[in-house]
Amino acid sequence: MTGKAKKRIALLPGDGIGPEVLDQAVKVLQAIGDRFEHEWEFIPGLIGHVAIQQTGEALPSQTLETCQKADAILFGATGSPAYDFQVEAKPRPEDGILQLRKALGLYANIRPVRLFGELHYLSPLKEALLDGVDLLLVRELTGGLYFGNRGRKEEGNRAFDTGVYSLGEVERIARLAFEYAMQRRRHLTLVDKSNVLETSRLWRRIVLEMQADFPEVEVDYLYADRMAMELLLKPSAFDVVLTSNLVGDILSEEAAVLTGSLGLLPSASMGGAKALFEPVHGTWPEAAGKDIANPMAAIGSAALLLEYLGLPLEAAAVRQAVSEVLQKGIGTPDMRARIPASCSQMGDMVAHMVMDEAAVSLRSGAIEDRVSPIIYAFYCSNYGDLGW
Repeated sequence: MTGKAKKRIALLPGDGIGPEVLDQAVKVLQAIGDRFEHEWEFIPGLIGHVAIQQTGEALPSQTLETCQKADAILFGATGSPAYDFQVEAKPRPEDGILQLRKALGLYANIRPVRLFGELHYLSPLKEALLDGVDLLLVRELTGGLYFGNRGRKEEGNRAFDTGVYSLGEVERIARLAFEYAMQRRRHLTLVDKSNVLETSRLWRRIVLEMQADFPEVEVDYLYADRMAMELLLKPSAFDVVLTSNLVGDILSEEAAVLTGSLGLLPSASMGGAKALFEPVHGTWPEAAGKDIANPMAAIGSAALLLEYLGLPLEAAAVRQAVSEVLQKGIGTPDMRARIPASCSQMGDMVAHMVMDEAAVSLRSGAIEDRVSPIIYAFYCSNYGDLGW
């Protein structure tokens, strides 16, 4: 896309730290709009626990309508500890995002896992294992056990969940994964349980057949339990990783360990005419309202949103700004950074870096409207002249 953009973006903050991290992503998008002369219309919507409290539904019809009319969706997180021991409660906060994915046909969850070299200390893995880690996890999102028939029998003492996949569902996500592999290092790994599960045998058959359409792509086949081990033993060996819904849900959390913080991982859910962008992390209710959450995953999700809208230069500007801030040793408490900052301060600094194309520092003379001088004064008073 060239020229100015005018886009409607649905904002679904959700629960816990969702509103706080989404606020920072909005700051950064507003900075992008100012610098590149784009116009955003942000339309808020309720989802999750807060929606249940106000409307009795996890996904109110008005929210769904807002998302259907938007050019893209930016989502925070859903969930509440109030439901941890209410296993029979209906609706549940998580129903909101599940229903939204289904209603919009968001069948593919794309989760890039890249390491910032300056943050290798966050990972529990040895630094030697982390060199060159850059993988893309492609998870099927609207099929399998999460959407199959489920229930209880024998007076509630026997439970069942049914995992179902059709040829069409697998073909579309597999083709997407192959296409991503062609754009990257031409290496695809299918993760399944075809030694046990019939659905996995369907997945493996389809990928084997589709491999003939992409002869340039090297394809590996790993059982899920083996993959769980290999992802920690040699994570740099993987490029594009294709999985079913349940397996992908588990492996994406494990992949977050590579970066050392869930607060650094963005994601995109795509399919049909709509796309939704969200941080990988959950609601972290203990941190809600304390201004300590890590907003970088939400900001990274905003960068993915910009790419989806056909604005690659703008997305690159966001990623460069994030890198500049992190390289200076600034971070939220989960990052154990040399220079601690709050959630809102991180958002202010990234937005400032975006606004000033030449910004490579936070010198007081370079600070403009989007970064309060109070922030700079705070660092100077606590750490002296930073030499930036």
